[in-house]
Amino acid sequence: MAETVDLLLVNAAQVITCAGPGPKRGKALADVGLIEHAAVAVDEGQIVAIGPTAVLQERFRGRTHLDVGGKVVCPGFVDCHTHLVFAGDRVDEFERKLAGASYQELLAAGGGILSTMRATRAASFDALVASGQRRLQAMLRLGTTTVEIKSGYGLDTASELRMLAAIEQLAMMMPQDIVPTFLGAHALPPEFADDADGYIEQVCEEMLPRVAAWWQDSSFRASGIPVFNDVFCEQGVFDLAQSRRVLEAGLKVGLRPKIHADEFVSLGGARLAVELSAISADHLDATPPEEMAMLATSKTIAVLLPGVNFHLGSHRFAQARHWVEAGAAIALATDFNPGSAPILSLPLVMAIACRYQRLSPAEALNAITLNAAHAIGLGDRLGSLEVGKQADLLIVDVPDYRHLVYWVGDNPVAAVIKAGKCLKL
Repeated sequence: MAETVDLLLVNAAQVITCAGPGPKRGKALADVGLIEHAAVAVDEGQIVAIGPTAVLQERFRGRTHLDVGGKVVCPGFVDCHTHLVFAGDRVDEFERKLAGASYQELLAAGGGILSTMRATRAASFDALVASGQRRLQAMLRLGTTTVEIKSGYGLDTASELRMLAAIEQLAMMMPQDIVPTFLGAHALPPEFADDADGYIEQVCEEMLPRVAAWWQDSSFRASGIPVFNDVFCEQGVFDLAQSRRVLEAGLKVGLRPKIHADEFVSLGGARLAVELSAISADHLDATPPEEMAMLATSKTIAVLLPGVNFHLGSHRFAQARHWVEAGAAIALATDFNPGSAPILSLPLVMAIACRYQRLSPAEALNAITLNAAHAIGLGDRLGSLEVGKQADLLIVDVPDYRHLVYWVGDNPVAAVIKAGKCLKL
């Protein structure tokens, strides 16, 4: 007698599992766990079986039965690096960039992050939540079922905590799993324009303890979602010593590190990530070979953000092939933000990575699913299609998963299933 389950998907041309015992590296990164003519059984929000359609149709009866009709089923996408909560835009700066202004020049002139800081401080809490909700809904339509969101546009204690509260509100409103990251050390606010060490003191002694206390009482902790602590380690922003102080202070109050490292210039951020067992080091466009080797053999995930280079018109992409060949566990993310990457689409990021960083479609897909989940501490819960994992699946209207990166500018996502529930897009 067939076992009854909540959902049975059958007749997929391909089920792409991205399954693996941990973050994928080397040759394993090119293995997407492809099963042809396959089916997936889901019950109580979890995957209970994956296999040939003929076999699963004998074993299971679905309360909801979906004939995929020759489409592809794959894991929901995981965006492991975003700055999604903010007010305003920077379209004027975009036009100035097109005329030749650099990112650093805009920041030095009071634009860039500081422009968004002013708009975000001025916006109401409800406005921040409403704009975040619209962006998350757009991401959902593009297949993103899990999102990391950073603070970092408040740059004072009250404003940073308000951003984290907005992120928590979005997590309660939206179907996606949302992971918060505190990024108080994102830029130097005008109140500390000539006193970077003074601002770092405030981040370490005032903000971080308040963030840790907030997390203890938050819905994130109750649902097993971690909070991370990030810093922008870059020339003209925060130096290596300041970055170390921020990350070590976070560790003292229970926040695991992340780091923006080596985007423009290497200050030793990749090495610091390894020393402090950061869960990820992000950007890595300018990482020197010796630090690349160190990070590649560590447990720190190398998160590459090619959408930034694409938007800024830079051809200095992170050397993805070198990272893979060195043995790194790489992930991809949008870095969605209003200045350097106004990009919501992970399929677009995959397409950029394949064309400009020479990743294969399989490597790119693993990088936005399983490896991205590990970059935010959720790799044991989601990011791949495996028995016992959360049933976050996409039905993609293509005959072969490689079409995800072959066609550019289209959205092939036909359906999104989050924790076993079919969502309206």
